[in-house]
Amino acid sequence: MEAVTEGAWSALPVALNPGVLRALQELGFDRMTPVQSATIPLFMSNKDVAAEAVTGSGKTLAFVIPILEILLRREEKLKKMQVGAIIITPTRELAIQIDEVLTHFTKHFPKFSQILLIGGRNPMEDVEKFKEHGGNIIVATPGRLEDLFRRKADGLDLASCVKSLDVLVLDEADRLLDMGFESSLNAILAFLPKQRRTGLFSATQTQEVENLVRAGLRNPVRISVKEKGVAATNTQKTPTRLENYYMICKADEKFNQLVHFLRQHKQEKHLVFFSTCACVEYYGKALESLIKQVKIMCIHGKMKHKRNKIFTEFRRLPGAFVHRCGRTARIGNVGSALVFLLPMEESYINFLSINQKCPMQEMKPQRNVLDLLPKLKSMALADRAVFEKGMKAFVSYIQAYAKHECNLIFRIKDLDFASLAKGFALLKMPKMPELRGKCFPDFTPVTVNTDSIPFKDKNREKQRQKQLEQQRKERQESGGKKKFIKNKSWSKQKAKREKKKKITAKRKREEGSDMEDEDMEELLNDTRLLKRLKKGKISEEEFEKRLTSSQSKFKEEAAVD
Repeated sequence: MEAVTEGAWSALPVALNPGVLRALQELGFDRMTPVQSATIPLFMSNKDVAAEAVTGSGKTLAFVIPILEILLRREEKLKKMQVGAIIITPTRELAIQIDEVLTHFTKHFPKFSQILLIGGRNPMEDVEKFKEHGGNIIVATPGRLEDLFRRKADGLDLASCVKSLDVLVLDEADRLLDMGFESSLNAILAFLPKQRRTGLFSATQTQEVENLVRAGLRNPVRISVKEKGVAATNTQKTPTRLENYYMICKADEKFNQLVHFLRQHKQEKHLVFFSTCACVEYYGKALESLIKQVKIMCIHGKMKHKRNKIFTEFRRLPGAFVHRCGRTARIGNVGSALVFLLPMEESYINFLSINQKCPMQEMKPQRNVLDLLPKLKSMALADRAVFEKGMKAFVSYIQAYAKHECNLIFRIKDLDFASLAKGFALLKMPKMPELRGKCFPDFTPVTVNTDSIPFKDKNREKQRQKQLEQQRKERQESGGKKKFIKNKSWSKQKAKREKKKKITAKRKREEGSDMEDEDMEELLNDTRLLKRLKKGKISEEEFEKRLTSSQSKFKEEAAVD
């Protein structure tokens, strides 16, 4: 089904509930978007649907409205502990947005309870909340939902609660699979009744999505929606009102161009994406200092408790690329996206245009742009925290570059490391395997001993000095001989942690479990204690004491928001 146009809500073959219409009026949605016009009638007539539509086309209402209408038409009213609908989405932020949209509707139907199940907080809080208030409609991320299915020992038998399930929605299905949630989805599907309506919504169509359609949907109606005025042969993956730009500039010019662009558009809201969490930390700090009278907020996947608050605060202020740029130009509004590329990466434009159906326009680099890299270097010399953030960001960028999915275009052997180091305003080159044996005549390190750079935070600097003093004492006690400790580079330590994570993840998959990070950390800690007990290194009394202390600690940490 293609080329569906917009229409009035009254044009639907089945009249919507007055409460639903009131909510639509309050939200200012007078007419349906094409994806809503195509999907809602089918979903409401008990069909499974697999809908492909560009990001920002109004997919949320395309499943929220049918969910409510289906639950309102139930012969038996849902009890507190009965689940009538589940919406699964890949990220906490998207889950929060969907939950907020749903709240606008459910306030007109107080008989329905809804619950948001996402990471970043203690799972037991969700267990207790569900037991107290119920959850007729669940909005969740896959990891947390799967975790709650395994909480029977904690008094929550979610498997029994979902026997009443009428509707399952998999939103941003392509991202769910790209982010590695396939095993969690399969585990969740195994708990759900076969007699249900299922809706799968996606911005792109991949073989993995097709496999999920076959596994989770029964005789689905496939919907591929085009925006109004777009030819049926056009397969563009981003909204037509989204203008995509690219800028070609050298690695040591990129940051200056970015700051110049943001300063010229201070009155607008921006999302700036970096390739790694460490880059977000470093450049977020830099932008905060260099762009005045603008609120800069950093958010990344390694934030456990801050992430939700930051996302909410940002919203209150006035292929991965396809999804990221699709965060603008929502539901017919105008938006722009700009991607910075190195000269050797220019072929990525053709790739996006042909393979991802994402056309791009060139934006020329601005002339007479201020060079802010010396100022960034001064910040690193004045504060060890900035210096260390810069080093970690550089290392993480190179490692991420080496693992890029388009490695025929983004080739690490073609990187100009000296220019890149200048662009990161590094004081010296870090020690890492990727740079071993290479010379960088175009990069001049600072003459300052970087070990002497202090932390601006007095407590951190006091702790560092204490550690340095301890090391000096140890050298004196050993007769001036430095105790040999194999110095592992930060990148190697990170690689070791990543390998350990992969092994842990594999073990979890084999066990059919996908626990939250804090739960896994607690389990690993308990396992270490058990090994020490078996080896006779600690007594049974000491084991029980430490186990209790460890569990209390993790519960307290997980409960902190």
